[in-house]
Amino acid sequence: MDEKLGEFLRNFTRAVELAQAHRDETPGRVRLLDVLTSHLGMSASDLPILAQDFPVHRFADLDIAVEKISGQDPMARLIGVGGGQQRHHLSLSDLVQQEYGPVTVGQPDFVNLAVGPDSTREVLALGLRLFVYEGVPLAVLQRAANPQYGRNGTDIAVLAPEREAAARFLTAVQEDLRTNSILRGQVVSFAFDPYGQQGAGVTFLPRPSLPADEVILPDGVLDRVGRHVLGIAANREVLREHGQHLKRGVLLYGPPGTGKTHTVRHLLSASEGTTAVLLAGSSLHAVGEAARLARAMAPSMVILEDIDLVAEDRDMGNGPQPLLFEVLDALDGLDADADVVFLMTTNRAEALERALVQRPGRVDLAVEIPLPDAGNRVRLLELYAPAGVFSEAALQAAADQSEGATASFARELIRRAVLVAVDAGEQPGDRHLAAAVRELLGQGETLTRSLLGAGGADSAGGVSDGGVSDGAGLQPDEQEPHPGVSVGYSFGRVGQGGARYVPLPRAT
Repeated sequence: MDEKLGEFLRNFTRAVELAQAHRDETPGRVRLLDVLTSHLGMSASDLPILAQDFPVHRFADLDIAVEKISGQDPMARLIGVGGGQQRHHLSLSDLVQQEYGPVTVGQPDFVNLAVGPDSTREVLALGLRLFVYEGVPLAVLQRAANPQYGRNGTDIAVLAPEREAAARFLTAVQEDLRTNSILRGQVVSFAFDPYGQQGAGVTFLPRPSLPADEVILPDGVLDRVGRHVLGIAANREVLREHGQHLKRGVLLYGPPGTGKTHTVRHLLSASEGTTAVLLAGSSLHAVGEAARLARAMAPSMVILEDIDLVAEDRDMGNGPQPLLFEVLDALDGLDADADVVFLMTTNRAEALERALVQRPGRVDLAVEIPLPDAGNRVRLLELYAPAGVFSEAALQAAADQSEGATASFARELIRRAVLVAVDAGEQPGDRHLAAAVRELLGQGETLTRSLLGAGGADSAGGVSDGGVSDGAGLQPDEQEPHPGVSVGYSFGRVGQGGARYVPLPRAT
């Protein structure tokens, strides 16, 4: 039995060898090692290889830089790697050492990558550029991230008869990436691949267009925020001359739906040419990489939505959070003269980690975005209402009845009024607005009001005064303990009782 098995294995091995020999002798197939050896002037398998990894979100920049530098040689050429799916698992060392059998020349692989909100670039995903750099022949393998084959990062590997020439080429690539980027001046958010440990790249977002007159806030609030976020950037040279720091942290806090994100959209609209990185939800994990990108692409903004998700006071949860320390490191890691603003929002200022809000240089300005008062509720309704459809008296009455409501509530109220009119087969008017108010303030819409950030309903079905709750039925003291100072409230864990005040930097 053993003899038959041994004979079978010998025959099988011989068949594989014959098939391999037949493939290698097939006319038209050129061995990759022979091409590289001919280009480099000596055996490619005997040369050292220099490799370097790059962030996934800089892959398009890398492709542009390598193409630019290699293109200085008019005889430069591009070749691919043959071998089916196996080639995706092979490094440049594997290709030249032929440990898995001879590799042939194939067609280069390309992938389309976004380089703007509405533009893409065809990027080399797997291929070799052969060219002469500073009189020395180089072979550069460029490879995209491909988690399906265990490659979570992007990289290039350089083969050259002179190691110093390969090192100089990598330095030139790094310098090009430092000074040039498709990301500069763009609004981007980080995207993640569920199959990989690293980012899958960036998503380009169109820059919002939102004028100041469409941001309804109490008098002076938008000016204070704009002066700190935009004014410092506009006067960066003067401030530097006088030794003043440019790096700054701004915190916008207040109940949900009051206009924090709306304010951020206006700041983005008013900062044309500034690089902005938006982090929210799972992308908050990339705060460290976002800070490095912001430093390289300054002037820039790093926008951290719902910062309390990662910067919750460790006394209120289950101890320190790793992401919190990444946020703190990102805030501390930039030079003082870096024109970078960290713009943070939260619905729960009372829950923020003291190390974030109390240490100077992390948050320079904390501004409350409160529930709109009666005058601003009228302005919000006027903003969202179709021009000339509702009378001033009807808008005023609706505003008076919706005390404690948010901007989100006002938008939905106007939409409901139009829907009421459509259902009746009529043109929208004052009575439809009144009907929408009654509908939204009714007992059956308690959850809707809550989801719109309009506060909880009282027992009579009206809207509450809009106080912020910690989720356990607790309310902040109505008496401000330190007049003139912005404060946040921290209630500790549910069931512990008591309250303590966490001072926030004063909004000036």
